[in-house]
Amino acid sequence: MTPVRDEESYVPLTIESMTSQTVIPQEWVIVNDGSKDRTGSVIDEYARRYSWIRAVHRPDRGYRKWGAGIIEAFYAGYDALTTKDWQFMAKMDGDLSFPPEYFEAAFGKFADAPKLGIGGGFLYHEENGKKQLELHPMFHVRGGAKIYRRACWEDIGGLWVGPGSDTVDEVKANMLGWTTRSFMDLQINHHRWTGAAYGRWGGIVKNGKTDYVSGYHPLFVLAKAASHLVKKPYVLGGVGLLYGYVSAKLQGIPQVDDPKMIRYLRRQQLAKLMFQETIWK
Repeated sequence: MTPVRDEESYVPLTIESMTSQTVIPQEWVIVNDGSKDRTGSVIDEYARRYSWIRAVHRPDRGYRKWGAGIIEAFYAGYDALTTKDWQFMAKMDGDLSFPPEYFEAAFGKFADAPKLGIGGGFLYHEENGKKQLELHPMFHVRGGAKIYRRACWEDIGGLWVGPGSDTVDEVKANMLGWTTRSFMDLQINHHRWTGAAYGRWGGIVKNGKTDYVSGYHPLFVLAKAASHLVKKPYVLGGVGLLYGYVSAKLQGIPQVDDPKMIRYLRRQQLAKLMFQETIWK
């Protein structure tokens, strides 16, 4: 499943990567989420060439809908699936490229770990000819590069339609006894930085708001903000994160409607702060 919006420059790279895989999907639904550029035409062209690629077109809502928009587009594709007996489902962004053996190798890792519920490769960017990884805790898999085992997908009840869905699903999976993991040895070229569509400041503030909606513990957010004092953009990153978190609370933005999951999440975060065993590694 691939929801895309205004990705005419990059979606061909993703499609060419997928069509070159040693393991081809039974069905791939690419959802054009109201693009203003030629994204829809590009998808249609490839759908005519490959019988297992299907295009779904949504009308333009006129703006980027924070958090929920991409999940609504995902479900537009999910609801259009004709394949009902799937065992694994991937949620991939439309600005990626990856080697031909990517999915074959990823499925091998699932086969070796029966309780692995969600997995995916590590995203990187190429800057001045060098790879720069998008670093994050190992239990986390970037929202645009996720593979779900069906039994895990059914246990977590699908995706939260809102900001933070790519963290909520993993936390809930771990709470229910599954494991989740990014595969450091399987790397995916991400042609745009995560959050680039919102600008640097906007992306940082968005992350703070997402942390609030997901139910992050205030002490964990403070520690996270403090860590930005020694990371670029210095100071600005921490200030933006706190501003986003506090403003979301003051605006009364609803949090994830899962108190049990939030309690589990906060216990894991406090364990991290106290150097105890936690999924947050």
